[in-house]
Amino acid sequence: MSVASYLKKHTEALVKDVGVEAACEVTGKSKATLGRYYSDSEEHEDRFMPIDVVAALESASRFPHVTAALADLRGITLSYDSEKRNATSKGVNQDVVALAQRFAVLMSEYNQAIGDGKISINEAKRLLRETLAIQQVILEMKLNLEEEAG
Repeated sequence: MSVASYLKKHTEALVKDVGVEAACEVTGKSKATLGRYYSDSEEHEDRFMPIDVVAALESASRFPHVTAALADLRGITLSYDSEKRNATSKGVNQDVVALAQRFAVLMSEYNQAIGDGKISINEAKRLLRETLAIQQVILEMKLNLEEEAG
């Protein structure tokens, strides 16, 4: 997968995380404009979401999809500042349970996706959503472990 394609997939995940209608309201952009930012078609291959639009959407999203993708491309691991978290800590034990549950869902999705011998685009998107959910749980767990370690 090319860098451009990778960024476009994460841009799409960001817009869908916020919701297309809500993303339009947050950014002041139309559905068509937002769609062009993550379109795979040749005519839009050089069109990417402006950074101020990414920032606005990521402030409304559950996860910083594009920022995480950029960090991933550079081999950087992100960590959230505990004072800026949206949810209260549940503790490491509950994080472990949540991680196991999310992993079970991922494996279930994978089992369904690979059943016919190939993973479709929609199946890949579902797997990506579950993978991102696991990443969020792991980040929460990391914060809880850091807090417990002092």
